[in-house]
Amino acid sequence: MESTRITLTGHARGEVQLFSNEVKAGKMDIAMTNSRLTVFHTEVDPEFEGQGFAKLLLAQLVSYAREKQLKIVALCPYVNMQFRRHPMQYEDIWEKDWHQ
Repeated sequence: MESTRITLTGHARGEVQLFSNEVKAGKMDIAMTNSRLTVFHTEVDPEFEGQGFAKLLLAQLVSYAREKQLKIVALCPYVNMQFRRHPMQYEDIWEKDWHQ
């Protein structure tokens, strides 16, 4: 059984974590500042690849952003690619014009 959770550590950094049968199968590295949620990296353990786990992580990230009314800065190549492939699906939470 798969489950996801958001874990924030000090300084508003944290992870979206995915567990499969209580084993950590993947994660997204994130940080929150003001009304922005920046996602840096998505990683799925090799033994769990090909099972759609990156999409489960993305779904949790998007759900959290919508619930907290945050905009997502997609620095992660995977998230950026998904946002570009499906812009209408993520239009409400995608911070497209963000610049460092």
